[in-house]
Order: sequence, then structure tokens, then C-alpha cells
Amino acid sequence: MAQGRLAGKVAIVTGASRGIGRAVAERFAAEGASVVVNYTQGSEKAAAVVLEIEAAGGTALAVQADVSRSADVQKLVTQTLDRFGRVDVLVNNAGVMIAKSFLETSEDDWDLTIDVNLKGAYLCSKAVAPVMIRQGAGSIINMSSNSGLYHPSAMKFTEYVVSKAGMNGLTKAMALALGPQIRCNAICPGWIRTDMVEEIDPAVQQRILEETALKRWGTPDDVAASAVFLASDEANFITGELLIVAGGRGMH
Repeated sequence: MAQGRLAGKVAIVTGASRGIGRAVAERFAAEGASVVVNYTQGSEKAAAVVLEIEAAGGTALAVQADVSRSADVQKLVTQTLDRFGRVDVLVNNAGVMIAKSFLETSEDDWDLTIDVNLKGAYLCSKAVAPVMIRQGAGSIINMSSNSGLYHPSAMKFTEYVVSKAGMNGLTKAMALALGPQIRCNAICPGWIRTDMVEEIDPAVQQRILEETALKRWGTPDDVAASAVFLASDEANFITGELLIVAGGRGMH
């Protein structure tokens, strides 16, 4: 696994036990990176990701940490440094989405979503930034959403939309604050075929496809491929950008 666009790099991927996070972790490993598979719950799933990476000849470590808690985040970074000695890439992927309308949501819903999606990205970035600055280089990738830009999903996912819009602003603020050593970018996926999509009403699923120029669902691998590019040296002159991976949905 020494060859690849991420050969020699160490990457932390939060929320990597399933969905987009798992795809990113596996693609990073396939490109030569040593990967830290972060999870909050579901240790069996995280262990399965590590085993799959190792079976393919890669290197991975599973670390439990709640990204909304600063003590957990420090543990995540410390265990990464203890094992690999450096951090080259951070993917802030951990997130939650609560399908309620604005008037249905509670203060607890708001706090959970903002704490995990936005505060988590802030805490993890703040923890790895000094390490990357000492190294002289690093890449932070925030997993945002197309809904945080312009799509009217706020009707049903109020806190989620707010958290992702905030993540877009955080991305640009960090790019300015952490350059020239650290590049900070965000990926804004559209609707990606994950377990969350299966719970959506079939009529809504059909409408989503009709609004998508490529007339198909995105896959976790579609997003992972973009993350590999942003993490690699091929993106060395790209920072503060929001990369939309949505199949053309939202152009209308």
C-alpha cells in the first residue's frame, strides 16, 4: 500500500464506521494513507472497517471519541500521534441529521445537531492545527452539504442546514487563519445513497431524482473520490473552497 496519491500521509476520518466516512477511510487507505477510523458508537462496525483496510494491505486504527466533547477529541489526536507520530489530513465527517420541521424541533435537537456537526468540526480542527503547523503542512476537509448552500431543505432539516451553512463559513475562516501551512476546504454532497436515504418517502425520493441533472443517486465513493483529491498534493493550491458533489441538483 506504499504507492498512491496519499502515500506516507496519516489521516483522521471522523464518523468513519459507515456511509460516506467509511468510503473515505477505505479510499484513503487504498491511496496509501494510514487511517484513523473514528466512531462514537458501533465499535463492531469500526473494527470491520479496520479489518477490511488491513486485509487489503493498508494500515488503520479505530478510536472511539465523541467529537462534540473536547476531552474526547484530545484523546483522538493523542492516540493518533502515539501510533503514527503525525497528522496530515483531517476529514470532519461525523454528523447527525434530524428530520423535523422548524416548529417540530426541540432545543435538544438543535444542541445535538450543532454540537456534533459544527462544534465537532471546530474542536477537531483546533486540536490538529498545531500539529500540522509544526509539520509545515496539512489538509482539513469539512464534510458539509449542498443544503448548506442554497437548496430549500430547511423545510425539514432546519438545524442540519444551519450547521452546514456554519461549516461553510468555518471552512473559509480557517483557510484564512491557518494558511499558508494548512489548506481548508469543504465538500458539499447532494443526496447520497446511504442508509438515511432508505427512510425517505418514495415520492420524495422520486422528486429528488427528477431535480438531479445526472438522474441518479450519488454514492459514498463519489464523495470519497473528491476527498482524496482535496487531501492530495494535486490540490496544493486550493483552499477555502466549497466543492459541490451533487449531480447537478440545485442548479434550477
